[in-house]
Amino acid sequence: MKKKTVFIGHPIGGDIKSNAEKVLKICAEVHTKDIIPVAPYLISLQYLNDEVIEDRELGMEANHECFHRRYVDELWLFGDRISAGMEKEVLLAKEMNIPIIPKTDGTKRDLERLELKS
Repeated sequence: MKKKTVFIGHPIGGDIKSNAEKVLKICAEVHTKDIIPVAPYLISLQYLNDEVIEDRELGMEANHECFHRRYVDELWLFGDRISAGMEKEVLLAKEMNIPIIPKTDGTKRDLERLELKS
């Protein structure tokens, strides 16, 4: 059986350390023999500064490459909202026909708002 790779979308800006810890916890919870979480930004945060625009853009480009190469099967959204960075991932996933699955009330609400705008 083919394993499913899921990109873990979650807000990072603001309290970066706490948000990164939340993403690690989510990855641990969803990682099974059938599901592989993908969160390349956790690595990028080790050496890039999310508060420096050039570093943030470099990290986001790495994230987007996972979509462009069709490495991810689905985009899963976590957190209390869809951040600006997550919104770019949502638009990219839509463009590439990658399923988008909101996993929290906040991301479900924001995704519905985004779909109304488009």
